[in-house]
Amino acid sequence: MLRKEKKWSRRDFFKITGAAGIGSVVASMKNVAGASGPIKVPIRPFGKTGVNVSILALGGTYNLKSRQLLLRQTLKMGVNYWDTAHSYSGGNSERGIGKYFTRYPEDRKKVFLVTKTGSSNPDNMTQDLQTSLERMNTAYIDLFFIHAVSDVKDEVNHQKIKEWAEIAKAEGKIRFFGFSTHKNMEQCLMDGARLGWIDGIMASYNYRLMNTKAMKKAVDECVKAGIGLTAMKTQATFFANFYSDVGKENETASKFTDQFMDKGFTPEQAKLKVVWDNPNIASICSAMPNLTILQANVAAALNKTTLSFEDHRILEQYARETAFGYCTGCANLCESEITENTPISDVMRYLMYYHNYGQHKRTIRKFNKLPEMSRKRLADIDYSKAESVCPQKMPIAKLMQHAIETLSDEDRCFTNASIFI
Repeated sequence: MLRKEKKWSRRDFFKITGAAGIGSVVASMKNVAGASGPIKVPIRPFGKTGVNVSILALGGTYNLKSRQLLLRQTLKMGVNYWDTAHSYSGGNSERGIGKYFTRYPEDRKKVFLVTKTGSSNPDNMTQDLQTSLERMNTAYIDLFFIHAVSDVKDEVNHQKIKEWAEIAKAEGKIRFFGFSTHKNMEQCLMDGARLGWIDGIMASYNYRLMNTKAMKKAVDECVKAGIGLTAMKTQATFFANFYSDVGKENETASKFTDQFMDKGFTPEQAKLKVVWDNPNIASICSAMPNLTILQANVAAALNKTTLSFEDHRILEQYARETAFGYCTGCANLCESEITENTPISDVMRYLMYYHNYGQHKRTIRKFNKLPEMSRKRLADIDYSKAESVCPQKMPIAKLMQHAIETLSDEDRCFTNASIFI
């Protein structure tokens, strides 16, 4: 259960959100908290691990070597869950954390540190883990993930992986083990729960995904299995954004934007709060590359104003009306309709990274790591069957063509950051 925190008033909240600069935010937090010290982000139990984590996690996809102040402030605000991966920013995300722990070694025990390997081969996992330990100047990882799993039966459910995790735990190199998943999330969650030895799972989970029967059942099964759940991709953006319906004003979007702003928070903060409304989600992993976004997300975590039934209804309505602009990651549906081995879901995610996260260089690198034959054939495939089974009714053919035009031409794509319509 959540630790007890002082009940914040609307005035207290605006003292935080209206503060000028991060220094003022920290000062305001101290003023509101009074003599007992600064108010920090609430915590929740991480499954049945016996560990509590902050309900907001720092997503470290960026070069953290140049974001040392950001790391310092996240911990001061109680964001004790730090997420990174062996591959993030060419290793500079992990190196940045190592740089921080070198300067502030006493802070290591305060952080729930998560990193990931891109391999399910035990030898490669051992190598990646050792590299991560060295980069981050730490003797252990709190939670070690296999990254971007799409099929638990093929990528996780092996006796050698279970034995690897048990040995790594016995040696004190990791405390907990699990995986992250961007696609086929519901099935991955269900299969992970059935294994009986998974400690944590990070999955795409947001207002567009959380209300389906399949997702609710999958989360329930993970809770029964004692698995700690972390939500990612909570902003649920692609080429439709929160304020407009693919370039055109949307009446529903305008309505809930006004409604949330009247309550004292932005639509982006509302997207976080609707996920936190589910007490079974231990934390939200959010990419927070600067202090401004950190400030806004922390303010949302601290604000005690709850979303009403009407708020939830409007969010669900908006999700339905803009469904064709968001890929839900159900790759097992669309990709099974294509005879060629075509990574539709991965390409969709890369377009999201490019347009909504602004991660142009990273996206281009990832796209061009796809098999050359797969990339060359993207524009020639008949996607009609895939489009017919897509629950979101996405224009898959147009989006694959757009990916080729945008991500294959490096010189042009660094200057073309427009949203595809």
